[in-house]
Amino acid sequence: MKITRMHGAGGKIMQDLIKNIILKNLEITSVNGGIGLESLDDSATIPIGDKEIVFTVDGHTVKPIFFPGGDIGRLAVSGTVNDLAVMGAKPLALSLSLIIPEGFNLEDLEKIIKSINETTKEAEVAIITGDTKVSDGVDDIIISTAGVGIVDRGKAIRDCGVKEGDAIIVSGNIGEHGLAILLSREGFDFETDIKSDVAPINKLIEKVLNEGIQINAMKDPTRGGLADALNEMAEKSNIGITIFEDKLPISEEVQSLCDILGLDPLTIANEGKVVMAVKKEDAERCLEILREHPLGKNAEIIGYATKEHKGVVMETIVGRRIVDMPIGDPIPRVC
Repeated sequence: MKITRMHGAGGKIMQDLIKNIILKNLEITSVNGGIGLESLDDSATIPIGDKEIVFTVDGHTVKPIFFPGGDIGRLAVSGTVNDLAVMGAKPLALSLSLIIPEGFNLEDLEKIIKSINETTKEAEVAIITGDTKVSDGVDDIIISTAGVGIVDRGKAIRDCGVKEGDAIIVSGNIGEHGLAILLSREGFDFETDIKSDVAPINKLIEKVLNEGIQINAMKDPTRGGLADALNEMAEKSNIGITIFEDKLPISEEVQSLCDILGLDPLTIANEGKVVMAVKKEDAERCLEILREHPLGKNAEIIGYATKEHKGVVMETIVGRRIVDMPIGDPIPRVC
């Protein structure tokens, strides 16, 4: 059996690779009782005194490296910052590792670095260390970023904490990043204004937490989209999630293009969204707070957690549909 791009596209195939090959052959342990690799959460933690250091790492091989709404530099910063933020942490600093193909255009490199700089300012994090390699063995630039954040001890938010009755909230329109990549890569002759949603969402999440909203679980729905994120949250929390088709925040343009191309917007990657499981009593207030922020203006309560069933079920106008974990994101190399 050989590795294919589907092994890196989120969803079931990637989960099987991680569990059956990678985790199976690693001696897995946590540090000081923190959250470790075995949890397969968005970040790990290291308790120190009354705080926990939150740590994550990302590799980015998006194609094309420049796309409507962003580029690989903005993606690298946003993806790492967001993995820290959905753990309830305050992102502090990033590392930056560049693997640059021989013959790469210097003007493009400078453009990417400037984009990285602008995005770190937006997120209010610092690049504090890095590494640069030039290789004749890669076909395009690869960026790896690691991130460090901090949270009060015991306050990290897990993706396994969904509780019965929790409201499930999505911070905005889904499917935009993956479609922006696909349309840019394949050159489809559609007149469209679709742009990637790529953005650091730490300030959006911080705004909700600062208002005392009880968030029981969070995840950023990247590869595999909302369907993958919801299934992971439901499985890890040993609970069911019911969502409502008419509550899903999907733009008409995204829905129309998905219909034409035979794609399910629930399985398409996002890079500037968060899905939250929020205590029912806090749900409406949480929605108000999200909508006050530019990145949360299209936020919606899309469903609730229940013990009536397992997995993810969607109520549609023609009945119930089971929303399975996707085999993988239908659009490869989106991040």
